[in-house]
Amino acid sequence: MKSDTLAFFKRWFAGYVAAYHTEGVDSRNIKLKEKHTEQVCKEILMLGRALNLSAEDLLLAETMALFHDIGRFKQYATYGNFNDSLSENHAELGLRELAKHKVLSVCSEAEQLLITQAIRYHNVRVLPEIEDPRCLFFSRLLRDADKLDIYRVVIDYYKYRQKERNTTIELGLPDTQSCSPPILDAIRQRKIAYLKDMATLNDFKLLQISWVFDLNYTPTFCAVHERRYVEQIAATLPQTGEISKLLATVEAYVRERAGIC
Repeated sequence: MKSDTLAFFKRWFAGYVAAYHTEGVDSRNIKLKEKHTEQVCKEILMLGRALNLSAEDLLLAETMALFHDIGRFKQYATYGNFNDSLSENHAELGLRELAKHKVLSVCSEAEQLLITQAIRYHNVRVLPEIEDPRCLFFSRLLRDADKLDIYRVVIDYYKYRQKERNTTIELGLPDTQSCSPPILDAIRQRKIAYLKDMATLNDFKLLQISWVFDLNYTPTFCAVHERRYVEQIAATLPQTGEISKLLATVEAYVRERAGIC
């Protein structure tokens, strides 16, 4: 891939998203996803450079980040939410939009396959078995970059939610003090919690914390540790002994994977 191809993709993306800044669509949430895309591009470049990717592979990685959430814009305009279970899978929706507009036709078949597979798998709970090592690498890389910026998005929101609530970010979950046992059990077992087990906003926060068990690369763990993402989400949870013990386990895991003992 060449740099002018990525420049073309960025121009196309800007024009595509501009069409969703229309009357009747909550521009706040469109802007939220636009900013998220911009930041995921930055995160994937940070990770890629730390992992010594070639210049060509960095272009490929940034393209995946640019298009990973392209389906979110049509999803929100059509359904009024970002909840796949109440609308449709935004990754698959995004791939249909890219195919409809033939955006990736300027890429080689190998590049198209890597880009579409990374997008298809970026939001699955657990990656399926992927035999192609490059496909597996880029799929993991995009998932890490995506999670890093989602942490930023939700932490910024939790800091100021008392001033301005956004039920779209909260998935409409009630803000109570309770935490569901299956969510807590998943963290105890060092597993990612299930969306279906969420009943409260606290469950959603704990699920986000459980994402550390699905991160892949040392630079990702270093970023989570240095930016204090787990601690910042933890500060918004009930300060009980049970939760404190769980969070200590999570933070120890992050330090270990970041090479900080």
